[in-house]
Amino acid sequence: MNREATPYLAELLGTFGFVFVGGSSVVVNNATNGSLGIVGIALAHGLALMAFIYAFSHVSGAHLNPAVTLSFWITKKIENSVAAGYVIAQLAGAILAGIFIEGIFGNARAAIPTVALSNPITAVLLEGVLTFLLVLVVFGVLVDRRSQTKHAGIAIGLVYTGLAIVGFSLTGGLLNPARAFGPAVVANYWANHLIFWLGPLIGATFATLVYQLGILRSKI
Repeated sequence: MNREATPYLAELLGTFGFVFVGGSSVVVNNATNGSLGIVGIALAHGLALMAFIYAFSHVSGAHLNPAVTLSFWITKKIENSVAAGYVIAQLAGAILAGIFIEGIFGNARAAIPTVALSNPITAVLLEGVLTFLLVLVVFGVLVDRRSQTKHAGIAIGLVYTGLAIVGFSLTGGLLNPARAFGPAVVANYWANHLIFWLGPLIGATFATLVYQLGILRSKI
């Protein structure tokens, strides 16, 4: 395979794995009368994210999330074409995961958590705040050269687990547009879908600016 294509393949496979494991955990929980629970679902997401960060961070940076790619693009750490390619690969991997979830469990729609908050603005705000915290950690362990990047997978996986526990019962705590997009495409179910894009993208943007200007103290 062309070496230039390898990072995109890593983003596709990593996002596929994350969405498949995370989405499947929700489906299994629903099918077994809540046997996993919120903590189990959050752990499935967090552990999968941790594993695929370790698997692919040296290949592509293991963004596995359009919101994370946006933050790297804002700070000019990746070129326009690379950022676009990453997002396309992530969404393709997520759709592939949705297809496998539908094929194995017969219910990709169940992989899309229900938004319990009645006010969509509040839901966007919650997803935004949670993603803000996630991207702060991403920048702290992957971008800031003063950090111990060898611990990036553990740090990001753990914070994602904690944030998912907080947000799952209210908005799904997805913090990743691709996680919602893949199953939604396969199930053709788009209720509240904009929340899963606006919240993470806005949160990631603010986190990027805060870390870049406030902690790294350098101009974008």
